[in-house]
Amino acid sequence: MLARKSVTQRFSPDGRILDLMEVFRRMTNECIRIGLAEGKTSLKALSLACYPKLKDYEVPSAYKLCAISKASGILGRRRRLSRKHHVRVPHCLKLSLTTCYGVKVVDGKLKMLGGVEVSLNAYTQRFLSQPNLEMRSVALTPESISISVRKQVERVKCTEMLGIDRNLDNVTVADTLDQVRRFDISQTTAIKSRCRRNKRGFRRNDIKVRKRLFTKYGRLETDGVNSLLHNVSANIVLQAKLKRQAIVMEDLRGIRKLYRKGNGHGANYRSQMNAWSYSELQRQLQYKADWSGIPVIYVTPRGTSVRCSICGHRVLPEESRKLHCANCGLTIDRDVNAARNIAVRGLRFKPVGSAGEAMVQEPVRPEAILKVDADQLASGSIQESPPS
Repeated sequence: MLARKSVTQRFSPDGRILDLMEVFRRMTNECIRIGLAEGKTSLKALSLACYPKLKDYEVPSAYKLCAISKASGILGRRRRLSRKHHVRVPHCLKLSLTTCYGVKVVDGKLKMLGGVEVSLNAYTQRFLSQPNLEMRSVALTPESISISVRKQVERVKCTEMLGIDRNLDNVTVADTLDQVRRFDISQTTAIKSRCRRNKRGFRRNDIKVRKRLFTKYGRLETDGVNSLLHNVSANIVLQAKLKRQAIVMEDLRGIRKLYRKGNGHGANYRSQMNAWSYSELQRQLQYKADWSGIPVIYVTPRGTSVRCSICGHRVLPEESRKLHCANCGLTIDRDVNAARNIAVRGLRFKPVGSAGEAMVQEPVRPEAILKVDADQLASGSIQESPPS
C-alpha cells in the first residue's frame, strides 16, 4: 500500500519568494473569480477557462497550474458547504506557494522552478534521504515549508490487537494478551491551561498587540502539546510493530457539541474539555501506523467503560476511578477496562483489513450522555461509518 507523510520546517523567506507568493495568491483569486462567474468548479473545466487568462503573470507555467488546482479545491469545498449553509464568496487571503513540478533536493537545498532555493535543516535532509521515497508536493508559507512524500509499504500481518483508550490526562493501551501500559499526558492539560490563563489576562484594547500575543502563545501551546503527543504515539506504534499488533481505537465524534455554553458546565470546565487533543493523537497514530504498515481499526465507543471486560455485564463505579462488577466480582480501573473492551471489539474484524471494510453498522443512540470520561463523551454522537 502507499503511505503518505509530510515533513515541516520553519524558515524565513526572502523578498523574491514573498513576491512569488503574492503572485500565486493573486492567480488563485483570479481563478476563483472566473470559476464563480462561469459556474465551473471541476479541475478540468477550470483549467480550460483560466489558463489562457493567466498569461500576463510572468511565472513558470507549473505555478499557474497549481494555482488553478488550489482554486478548484476552494470552489469544490464551497459547493459542498453551500448545500446546507449560507457561505460567503471565497477569497485567498494568506500568502502561500504550492507546487508539485520540478522539485528536487541538491546539496542540502530544496530547488524549485523560478530559481527558488530553500536551505533544509539536518532533520529534513535526514528524512528525505530515506530509500524509496517519492517527493509529491511542496507548500510554502511565510513561516514554514512542508514537503509531502510517499512510499510503498508492505502491510504487516498482525496476529494480535492493541486497544487504545484516550482520556484527558492519560492514554491507556491494552492488548489481547492482557498486557497494559499507561502514558501520562497530564502535562498537555497544564500547558493549555497556562496559555489560556495568560491570554485571558490581556486587557489592552490593541488588536495588533493582541494578535501578536495570541499567536505567540498559540505557537507555544501547539509545540508543547504536539511534542508530548508525538512521543506517546511513536511509542505505541513501535510497540504495535514489534509485537505485530493491529491498533484499535474508538471512533470519537461530536465531542465538542457536548460542552457548549448552556449545557450546564462552567467556563473553565468547558475550556478544559474543548481543549482535549483526542483528534490530534488519532491523526498522529493513523499516519505513523500507515507509514509502518500497521492496520488501524475504528470501533464504536458505546459501552466500553460501563461494561465488564470479563463477562460483559454493567459495572458499578467506585472510588479512585475503579469499577466493580457484581456478576463476576471483578474490580478494575475504568481506563484499563475500556482499553480491554476496545481491543476485544477489534477481534471482530480482519487484522489485515481496512477500517472501511471492517466497520460493522450499529444503531445510533438518540441522546448523548454528558460524562467526563473520554470513552463516554461521544457515546450518543457516533455515526455508523468510520472516518475515511
